[in-house]
Amino acid sequence: MTSLPAFETLLLDRPQPHILRVAFNRPEVMNALGTQMGRDVLTLFQSLILDPGDLRCIVLTGTGRAFCAGGDLKERNGMTDAAWRTQHVLFEQAFYSLMDCPVPVIAAVNGAAFGGGAEFALACDFIHAAETARFALTETRLGIIPGCGGTQNLPRAVGVRRARELILTGRPFSAAEAQAWGMVNQVWPADGLMEGVLAVAGAIAAGGPIAVRQAKRAMTLGIETDLKTGLAIEVEAYNRTVSTEDRREGVLAFNEKRPARFTGS
Repeated sequence: MTSLPAFETLLLDRPQPHILRVAFNRPEVMNALGTQMGRDVLTLFQSLILDPGDLRCIVLTGTGRAFCAGGDLKERNGMTDAAWRTQHVLFEQAFYSLMDCPVPVIAAVNGAAFGGGAEFALACDFIHAAETARFALTETRLGIIPGCGGTQNLPRAVGVRRARELILTGRPFSAAEAQAWGMVNQVWPADGLMEGVLAVAGAIAAGGPIAVRQAKRAMTLGIETDLKTGLAIEVEAYNRTVSTEDRREGVLAFNEKRPARFTGS
């Protein structure tokens, strides 16, 4: 990505070299997920799948006091069944493109992450949250179910039995609870969240970008299969790094006792 595109519902900036910050930008409705936001997320992450450019890490957050409050129910009010299903296909593809992004994505959950907002966070590689953040998958209270990865990603994060309770009751839970259950990696004071997340993003960006992407790929594909197949995926990913200039630079920098200058080649 050589330049930052403009989106109606997303705010993009580059807080550090090789790092893209993406913020849901509908603060007047707690960043609720509407049709246009679905289009914007899909367009952005499809473009990153095709050409991540010099990006080495992405931070996903929200403007204002919420991360994302879930689907925009005012927009959905009165929708026909056909229109609802059509919109949901758009949402599905937006979430899948986020999950398929080759660049690591950190969720920086700054406030409420309900329904689709919790699913956005779960679709990222890992989650850091403000101590005031709250999560919930409330869809059963609306007569539907989580349909953008929630029924699959939450059990993988917190275990099947706990996920069943959270999804079937729809009850909210705190950032501290999410951390204790393994869904959230780190909880920060609200005013320290972004600083802390950017430090982690910077550590990722300091690594070899090809190696980081291949490590992500090996984990993403390998965890869904048996150990022997996972090990084969790992070796295939490893071998893709051997012939790179970054591998040569990494070894040279180690022996010269200096930071590596990776170029992604």
